[in-house]
Amino acid sequence: MPRYHTVEINKTEWIVPERYQMLTPVGSGAYGQVCSAIDTVHNMKVAIKKLARPFQSAVHAKRTYRELRMLKHMNHENVIGLLDVFTPEKNLEEFQQVYLVTHLMGADLNNIVRTQKLSDDHVQFLIYQILRGLKYIHSAGIIHRDLKPSNIAVNEDCELKILDFGLARPTETEMTGYVATRWYRAPEIMLNWMHYNQTVDIWSVGCIMAELLTGRTLFPGTDHIHQLNLIMEVLGTPANEFMQKISSESVSIANIEKVDGAYTTVYDILELRFINIDHLTRILFLCGKPEQDTIDKIISEEARNYIQSLPTLKRRDFREVFRGANPLAVNLLELMLELDADKRVTAEQALAHEYLSQYADPTDEPVSAPYDQSFEDMDLPVDKWKELVWKEVVEFKPHPQHMNTVIEVNPS
Repeated sequence: MPRYHTVEINKTEWIVPERYQMLTPVGSGAYGQVCSAIDTVHNMKVAIKKLARPFQSAVHAKRTYRELRMLKHMNHENVIGLLDVFTPEKNLEEFQQVYLVTHLMGADLNNIVRTQKLSDDHVQFLIYQILRGLKYIHSAGIIHRDLKPSNIAVNEDCELKILDFGLARPTETEMTGYVATRWYRAPEIMLNWMHYNQTVDIWSVGCIMAELLTGRTLFPGTDHIHQLNLIMEVLGTPANEFMQKISSESVSIANIEKVDGAYTTVYDILELRFINIDHLTRILFLCGKPEQDTIDKIISEEARNYIQSLPTLKRRDFREVFRGANPLAVNLLELMLELDADKRVTAEQALAHEYLSQYADPTDEPVSAPYDQSFEDMDLPVDKWKELVWKEVVEFKPHPQHMNTVIEVNPS
């Protein structure tokens, strides 16, 4: 058993093995706090995440098990992997705390896009690595669901890793709609939130790529109503085939109004948790109104009525929206920012796009080993989930590759 020491971080007690020194808080969220630390055994910086209330309920315990299982499975250069997992408790009866240890990266894309102008070659290399990591994640049958610049870490050599699997889920399970950060959220998450697929991550990559090219957020919606307006402004109003895809539980919508030149909606406030029309309208203003075959895929009559009540919006010319960008980059953006998820390019297809040709190497774009997600169908009490987590913790062994691919960072 390793020896532990106690450190107080933001009025919270952290009990960690003595090998981890110089703990410094770097962030927190709904599912835990994160500190940087020095791993004195391997002489490298790491990130330690202390999970918040991991066994508060069966839902929390299953989420803990899910995140741990996914991180343990990941073994790819462009995806964060698990270096260590530990608990200070000595037995299952006392087990209450879970700490996850991963590489600490130097910066994230959010920092980079705010502080420097990226060359087209930089954008190519970054997007290639994101898609390379996504191909691996998707091949495991997993959707990340929360891709955004702050969840993509980059070191000084422009080497990249996809972070944070707190919201990730297997593709075969039913999904909730209000998950990803709004600005990078695909329209089907708002409209068809029970049945979306892996291409929600591709939409997020398109939003990130647009931001890398321009230095500005593509769809900075203030809420879902605003976000929908922004999307439609670029992509146009949806086709009916797309509309048929929307779940019947999506949204209750009343009359359409035009206020200060923007289309908004008066709708039942109790349904706000299902759809934020502002975000979607932003998207449609860019991407245009979907074709009829797309509108037909929306199941909800109310949501279809909302889209169809909007004036016809043509998809804007992306060459004008992204004036000065590499034409090949613009073409790839058009393929990723496709309203109809069934027509949107996949990660593997995007990797083969001409824009990424100088980096593409299908022989060096690995897929994942099979990932067992059968536990997703299990409905267990807290104690049973805790037993499963305990077993994963005590049996953990890191992938050798994780220790051989340490990404050094400058001291901060």
